[in-house]
Amino acid sequence: MEQRVDPLDDPVGTSLSGHHAHLARRVGRAVTYLPDVATFCAVTNDPEPEAWADLARLLGPGEFADMFSSSATPPPGWEQVFTLEGRQMIWPGDSRPEHPHARTTTGVVELGAADVPEMLDLVARTQPGPFWPRTHELGTYLGIRHNGTLVAMAGERLRPPGWTEVSAVCTAPEARGQGHAAHLITAVATRILARNERPFLHVAEANTGGIALYERLGFRTRTHVTFRGYRVP
Repeated sequence: MEQRVDPLDDPVGTSLSGHHAHLARRVGRAVTYLPDVATFCAVTNDPEPEAWADLARLLGPGEFADMFSSSATPPPGWEQVFTLEGRQMIWPGDSRPEHPHARTTTGVVELGAADVPEMLDLVARTQPGPFWPRTHELGTYLGIRHNGTLVAMAGERLRPPGWTEVSAVCTAPEARGQGHAAHLITAVATRILARNERPFLHVAEANTGGIALYERLGFRTRTHVTFRGYRVP
């Protein structure tokens, strides 16, 4: 009998077989996102050698295999490009997240294709994590503008069944300390809860300020993870 896998244990694979199937590329037992959407890819958590061969064919020799939080280990010959310790945090209930310093800011806008150049510029300046020209197609992204300039944003990324990941939380250096991140996380999480899903997120262990903010908003650590990337032989 096949063992049931919790969607949060394989958030990339379950997203690509569900809500994000229209953004997937597949070869056999390997799957990844379309170019410029995301680099994340997945095989089963306990893959046979054939699955890694499928992933190699899917990505191509010398390409980057972003395994995200997968615990699967590739066979010899796959060069490890990076490893980063982190954690997966979840919103524990269905109540709206609150934060005493989250501003009721007017001017929160929904971002789309026309805003991509500004979104990419903000990401380049703040380094919240990977973000590509088509990443906004993964879900809804919200932003805050000051004098017409995008100074903060947050949005939706992975969507395993019953969950949506809050991601790309970033604020320009000149706009920090004004509650923008708390306000946007609350806005994104409220939208997720309104469609009867639960928010979750991933954060690097080194990002102690982010972890503290998420905990103040009500998120709790579900598990610790290791983010890893490899070079296809």
